[in-house]
Amino acid sequence: MPKNVNHIGIAVKSIEETAEFYKKLGLEIESIEVVESQKVRVAFIPVGDVRIELLEPTSDQSTIAKFIEKKGEGIHHVALGTENLIDKLAEAEANGIRLIDKTPRSGAHNAQIAFLHPKSSHGVLLELCEEKKT
Repeated sequence: MPKNVNHIGIAVKSIEETAEFYKKLGLEIESIEVVESQKVRVAFIPVGDVRIELLEPTSDQSTIAKFIEKKGEGIHHVALGTENLIDKLAEAEANGIRLIDKTPRSGAHNAQIAFLHPKSSHGVLLELCEEKKT
């Protein structure tokens, strides 16, 4: 069972331009990092116990660049925080849920992540996210 909504991923063309909107709401970027394996820059904006994750492509080959090209800027995914990600993926698959990632991969914010296929989740791209304890 997921323990919380960890973050909401939003595909954007420019983190800096998008951050201006969030500043008008009184929100600030906590940190920015690059995830080379996914070809994205990621900015984190905390809102209570949840983060908004701004995803800016660093390459035209990024899945985020392709998403923006096809659908425009907007919500890309919802991430659910979990523990024992490997076990949760096995449970999901055993329950007939299609997986994009059968094994976890490294993601932003020092986390292991895996995506569930939106055809199994009624059109919503869901990410399971296990943050490493520091």
